[in-house]
Amino acid sequence: MQPFKTLAGIAAPLPLINIDTDMIIPKQFLKTIKRTGLGVNLFAEMRYDDQGNENPDFVLNQPAWRKAEILVAGANFGCGSSREHAPWAILDFGIRCVIAPSFADIFYNNCFKNGILPIVLPQEQVDLLMDDARRGANAVVSIDLERQEITGPDGGKIKFDVDPFRKHCLLNGLDDIGLTLVKKPEIDSFEARQRLSQPWLYV
Repeated sequence: MQPFKTLAGIAAPLPLINIDTDMIIPKQFLKTIKRTGLGVNLFAEMRYDDQGNENPDFVLNQPAWRKAEILVAGANFGCGSSREHAPWAILDFGIRCVIAPSFADIFYNNCFKNGILPIVLPQEQVDLLMDDARRGANAVVSIDLERQEITGPDGGKIKFDVDPFRKHCLLNGLDDIGLTLVKKPEIDSFEARQRLSQPWLYV
């Protein structure tokens, strides 16, 4: 997993509440177990019409936000059915941080496991960042995970909270597999002892 330390990028405004996982990545795109290639279908039912043409009114289709790396959204982001394809699609599009007043629990946890930083802020601070995001390419937002700080395009700073363990994992690029591999020497040592004391387990 790619570490997340700092990020400076364009923020896209998506001022909708209750954006569920089916809106993030519709069910017809869930047949794959690959984590790549899903970005093109992110928000598919809002980004494209019935013929597959881009909807010019959708924010991520507009020139100012096509390269957005930060998403500023409404409350209860990621609600609905549990599907890890949702953070996969967000990450594959190029977005590494989602800022909202609240998230659905499962989606929130899945973000951390896939290298995305979900930031919860009070509504009034989200509204300020939403206004900044509407300025497009003229509004670069910077995020410093170590300092737990967001810097707006005009230099204003907003502090955010993050669980210390989740922060450690993001800073060091540790997903569940990475966390296990950190303990590989201890695991190998345990197995060596167990092979001697309980050899029948390894027959």
